Amino acid sequence: MLVYAGVSDCNLEEGNMRSDVNISIRPVGETKLGTKVEIKNMNSFRGIHAALEYEARRQRECMAHSIPIVQETRRWDGEALETASMRTKENAHDYRYFPEPDLVPVALSDEQIEEWRKLLPEKPEARRARMVEEYGIAEYDAGVLSQAKANADFFEAAAKGLDKKVAKQLCNLYMSDVMALLNESGKAIGECALTPAALRSLVTMAAKGTINGPTLKELLPEVFEKGGDPEAIVKERGLGAVSDTAALEAFVDQAIAANPGPVADFKAGKKAAAGFFVGQVMKLSKGKADPKIVGQLVARKLAAL
Repeated sequence: MLVYAGVSDCNLEEGNMRSDVNISIRPVGETKLGTKVEIKNMNSFRGIHAALEYEARRQRECMAHSIPIVQETRRWDGEALETASMRTKENAHDYRYFPEPDLVPVALSDEQIEEWRKLLPEKPEARRARMVEEYGIAEYDAGVLSQAKANADFFEAAAKGLDKKVAKQLCNLYMSDVMALLNESGKAIGECALTPAALRSLVTMAAKGTINGPTLKELLPEVFEKGGDPEAIVKERGLGAVSDTAALEAFVDQAIAANPGPVADFKAGKKAAAGFFVGQVMKLSKGKADPKIVGQLVARKLAAL
């Protein structure tokens, strides 16, 4: 004999439990479920266990003696340790399951349902996978961005039209510097002055070598707080990167001539001294030199000494 039991209702109020449980049995090998009986207003797990044990035994005895089991509500007598019938429920209407007369039937076509489905926002997990594929960013970064729709929307608007290499650079900047600015300011991305177009402009200029990394890091907080067109700011202030080799060589020569001590250190085997000269050239160029080109020129000049 198989026994099926479950809780149909359970409330906990001010430490007091009130629960209704259902039970039915059926012989092994049969597929049709037995008649369900509900036991009302149980107030302890011990009582529930005892009531279910008694009711399972009672129903088995009824079935063994061909006594019909009716669908009914019973109560548990904790002193007599038995259930007693309260009322029978022969039809669904007895459970107050009936059509609502004030609501008209609603018939929806498959076309209408599909049209509404298309209006639903993209699920985070689907967006995460698409962003990894479309922009070439790391799964972790896509996961962080897709957790907040505003962040994902901003990033995708900024990355629109960029190749994967630059889009990944944009993602790195957003995940590090932009997120840090959001945390420091306590603002959401939609509350700051930075726009997707401005962020795309900053990253694009850096990727093209129009501005160098330090200039990008310098401009981002300003545009984040005050807004503005990064390209116009760079042009107006003359912040464009100095990549002219002749001009940079002059700065390198000047830095080497003015610092004989670090030159001697380099000749003595202290290769880290080369970093000192890169810093000096960056100062002479007012931060506008391309650090990569400067590093190459410094290494070549020092090796020739």
